[in-house]
Amino acid sequence: MDHDAEDRRPLRAGRRDALENRQRILDTALHLIEQHGVEHVSMNQIAQTAQIGPGTLYRHYRNKSELCLDLIKDNIRQLFDDIEEYLAHHTAAPPAERFKGVVHRFIGFREKKLQLLAGIEQDPSNKTWPSRTPSPLYQELHETFVNLFREAVGEGGEDNSVFRADVLLTVLRSDTYVFQRDVRGYSPQELLDQICATFFPAP
Repeated sequence: MDHDAEDRRPLRAGRRDALENRQRILDTALHLIEQHGVEHVSMNQIAQTAQIGPGTLYRHYRNKSELCLDLIKDNIRQLFDDIEEYLAHHTAAPPAERFKGVVHRFIGFREKKLQLLAGIEQDPSNKTWPSRTPSPLYQELHETFVNLFREAVGEGGEDNSVFRADVLLTVLRSDTYVFQRDVRGYSPQELLDQICATFFPAP
């Protein structure tokens, strides 16, 4: 008997079970979030609906923020590919125009993925969003905006680009964005125009 092969079978079965559980968690979480909204879906509800133990769920994801990030990671990758391609094809455009193009793409992304983005922002270990957020989404966005602001300032100007990027990401976070859209009544296009006028006012 090949004892090595016999030893490998439980390992393979364990990995297969883990992958199946992970996919069941993702499918269940996405269905519940789409049906009820991310704020009204708990980790325990996800575990019960997926028919797995809470321990199994928490072995895969420490919290709902990590789970939402995994659900949306492919979309995030596509968003930044789109932004990178846009910036590469508009290197000669002024910073204000390139800034508007990036914000336009992110607002469109937020409109499509509002619930999952809100879930990412609900990391209980993060109390000072966005400056200390562990999310690679906002880290990369912050870097992109800092670069655009610095490009606009040029050499010799006062560089407050990090602060401006912090403020911008606070405006773009889910609760602020939804308040401006649903309470103040701004459409996504109007929000884009207001943001551009605020950060790149006309001379």
